[in-house]
Amino acid sequence: MSEIVTRFAPSPTGYLHIGGARTALFSYLLAKSLGGRFLLRIEDTDLERSTPEATQAILDAMQWLELGSDGEIVYQQARAARHNEVIDQLVAAGQAYYCECSKEQVDAMREKARAEGKKPKYDGTCRERNLGPGEGRVVRIKTPLDGSVAFKDMVKGPIAVACEEMDDMILRRSDGSPTYNLAVVVDDHDMGVTHVLRGDDHVNNTPRQILIYRAMGWDVPQFGHVPMILGPDKKKLSKRHGALSVMEYEKMGYLPEAVVNYLARLGWSHGDQEIFSRKELVECFSVDNLGNSPSVFDVQKLEWLNAQYIMQADPDRLAGLVMDVIRWEVGEEEAANVDQAVLRKALPLLQPRAKTLVELAEASRFFLVDAGFLQYDENAVQKFLTSESISLLTEYAAILRGLDEFSEEKLESATKKFIEDRGLKFKALAQPIRVAITGRTASPGLFETMHVLGRSQTLARLERVQDFGL
Repeated sequence: MSEIVTRFAPSPTGYLHIGGARTALFSYLLAKSLGGRFLLRIEDTDLERSTPEATQAILDAMQWLELGSDGEIVYQQARAARHNEVIDQLVAAGQAYYCECSKEQVDAMREKARAEGKKPKYDGTCRERNLGPGEGRVVRIKTPLDGSVAFKDMVKGPIAVACEEMDDMILRRSDGSPTYNLAVVVDDHDMGVTHVLRGDDHVNNTPRQILIYRAMGWDVPQFGHVPMILGPDKKKLSKRHGALSVMEYEKMGYLPEAVVNYLARLGWSHGDQEIFSRKELVECFSVDNLGNSPSVFDVQKLEWLNAQYIMQADPDRLAGLVMDVIRWEVGEEEAANVDQAVLRKALPLLQPRAKTLVELAEASRFFLVDAGFLQYDENAVQKFLTSESISLLTEYAAILRGLDEFSEEKLESATKKFIEDRGLKFKALAQPIRVAITGRTASPGLFETMHVLGRSQTLARLERVQDFGL
């Protein structure tokens, strides 16, 4: 068996969205699961709409998802001379021809055919005229007049299209530029692509592209077309559903491995397993398990997966990612004041509760500010920082000052003794302490939190609230 080669070929007319990312992932997994190579091609032939910014955004997204190309990235625009060389070969071999019919004439042909109940297409006026190059002329392929183009789609199964249903499609426009279908075939052939897995919006292009392969006498790749992704309302995925740029998911606080895992499960399955490492995805992936029905994008499922990955992530790695979020939110200068050592110690307390890195950054905020800048929930202050509770906190602070060690064990032991000596219930002291040192009513465990804050910050916060109940 020859080496398996797949490719992902986005157009840089916009950012890489979640549907394109899933197609890239499936192509990547198909290659890797069969020990092959995955390639990337930027189809930048739309000069008016393609931009360097969009190209870079695609490359950034592919890098973030760790879907690197196993060869040099191909830029389609740079290959126009090769595309035209193949067109000239097709003309010389009698497989294509020059056509001088104007757009208005072709539109009239199609209207006439439609009125007669026939397929609206170009009628072949110039097919046997043996025209040569000329101003305003296009080059069309000679589609067989009978027979069909059949192929076994890796996802959809057998597909066949009668040749009479297809036009003599244009290969070269009147301005000399090759068309999409021609360029794609030439590039895939020259890149050695053996398997093309792409969105099912391309399924109508496939028979036309197979005609070009046949006309050139080239091996035809295996094709597969993946159904689209729908929103929860079963309509086409839009921005309100989550059809955002892939890099927006980074800014929303998702881990790339969680996004990859979610996209893999969006239209593919392996038993009941939900969570896959990259290694497991490669080992388990098969096109046989790709679904033939549209998938529904579920943000809550993505959040759940992301939470699982955050929970298991290395705190040192998370600290760097949370710092990125903080920089986006407050700027480089203010972020430089964050004590990253405290952040690393705090993260294991916060990981079990966070669904995104943004939530993690927000939850860690009270650990990272000085006592004088801690923000308090007003309702929590009114409910728990009363004159009576603040008086208790003043006594409690004195106990903490005298501890020989500010460990979780010593904090817990001293607190229990403090409560028992005064005949209190734990909650009578716990919530006032929590609000005083965190500014909120929910936080990780009290003693773990105080330990991470340290003696100085904990006492500074207990002292700061002494005037709150007056």
